[in-house]
Amino acid sequence: MRVIGAGLGRTGTNSLKIALEILLQGPCYHMFELWQNPEDVAIWQSAVNDEPVDWQKFLSRWVATVDWPGAPLFDQMAAAFPDALVLLSIRDGEEWYQSANNTIFSVMRNAPPGEKPPTGKLVASEFDKWLTLDIDNKAEVIAAHDRHNERVRKTIPPNRLLEWRPGDGWEPICSALDLPVPAEPFPHANDSASFMDTVKAAQNGDVERGFQPSD
Repeated sequence: MRVIGAGLGRTGTNSLKIALEILLQGPCYHMFELWQNPEDVAIWQSAVNDEPVDWQKFLSRWVATVDWPGAPLFDQMAAAFPDALVLLSIRDGEEWYQSANNTIFSVMRNAPPGEKPPTGKLVASEFDKWLTLDIDNKAEVIAAHDRHNERVRKTIPPNRLLEWRPGDGWEPICSALDLPVPAEPFPHANDSASFMDTVKAAQNGDVERGFQPSD
């Protein structure tokens, strides 16, 4: 594990996933992977519930994490992988809210009534514990976003923490990891307009990667 993504979804995390896979030549755990590995839900839920998780074993084949469900659990993973860089991807709170409201929150609002599936329960429990379930309260949602970022800053020592904004590109990440900057452009994936298509593709197992397992 080389990089622990602490940034919330809709902060360029899909682009980061692809970029980190290119840089580190290994798989990066994103919410997309959870849909394809439903057996992992129980382990993530244990972590949310403050139950012991063998992170070294659980994430043994992953070189990085970004997005949900790992972002709110950055502190547990940072303790388990003391040499990993913690990458906090950030956006302006108002800008982030608009993106999340048009994508993630739309999916949450349109979820079928009744019992949530395990993945939905997991995400809801993370929102309830670290953010807010009152997703129609814009002020509270933005405040929760800001509280999360401050929790990361207060928890992770500055020498382990990289704050990165979409648009910063390769250079800050490569500098923090002491890696050369790739010649190819920084990936740009999963903007708001293509969000639902990307989600459906991921749920069907068609995940865009920055590496091939045979590399």
